[in-house]
Amino acid sequence: MQLFLQLAPFVLLTAGIGACAFIFVSLKSEIQALNQRLSQRLKEQQEQFDALQTNLTAQFADTKTRLRESEERAGVLVPPSPPRSGLNLSKRSQALRMSRIGEKPENIAAALSLPRREVELLLKVQKIILSSNDITF
Repeated sequence: MQLFLQLAPFVLLTAGIGACAFIFVSLKSEIQALNQRLSQRLKEQQEQFDALQTNLTAQFADTKTRLRESEERAGVLVPPSPPRSGLNLSKRSQALRMSRIGEKPENIAAALSLPRREVELLLKVQKIILSSNDITF
């Protein structure tokens, strides 16, 4: 028994060291497993990031191409020039003279390079003015 009492601290110390070694080894294996899972997750996220980057790069290139095509089309398309209103006093008097002669508004517009509707409006206004002068007299 005395031998057992003398050896007890060494036995307990050995058991403690063994338990510590066991815990150390088990923690080491858990850390390694966590590292593997973490590296696997990082690898998956990197693959997702690469796929997303590839997709965004393709979309950007497509958008850039479409923008360039739109700019080219916009450069080709020229907006039509607005119709000129060239009805000055001389053209007005010429239009009225031609109307008195009996020319049609289409012919007057073509001869004076004026929009047909402007000539028609001028003739209507002239007709209204003349008819209102007849009423006042």
